Amino acid sequence: MTTNTTNTTDKTSTTNATRTPVPAATTTPTARPRLDFARSAPQAFRALVGFDAAARQGLDPALVELIQIRSSHLNHCAYCLHMHTNDARRAGESEDRLHMVAVWREARHFFTAEEQAALALTDALTMVADAGVPDDVHAEAAALFEDRELAQLIALICAINTWNRVALATAKVAGTDERRR
Repeated sequence: MTTNTTNTTDKTSTTNATRTPVPAATTTPTARPRLDFARSAPQAFRALVGFDAAARQGLDPALVELIQIRSSHLNHCAYCLHMHTNDARRAGESEDRLHMVAVWREARHFFTAEEQAALALTDALTMVADAGVPDDVHAEAAALFEDRELAQLIALICAINTWNRVALATAKVAGTDERRR
């Protein structure tokens, strides 16, 4: 007689003796992406690149990177997180602020009122399924940004969330930034 056991602390254990355990992380630094999205869906890729570029127009580049870093944290997208923290460093962002993005609510003094409002909006829109975009989050952002800027922020948050999902779905590997410079 076979007895099935479950170890709740081991993500590779199973409750069914016929199942094969699956490791928690299957992508290694030497792994290759599952799919070349740009080559396989060139029109969609170009449209996303265009949307991303349009979303950034008129926004402070430092704020753009903070939003992209925060969304990538929330979505667990190592590829985009690596890319955008490097972009932020090249743009002159401090290591202190980069380290505080993940815990910005507990480290508000590192960020301006506008950055805090944008990060709160990023949190709400990235995690929209949890509670929507609360009225107070929208009101704070609307009080600090003109309508055009607020619309740009929303578009940027949507763009980075889409990029995160493409990177995760295609198993992009952190540290392999393939953008053309």
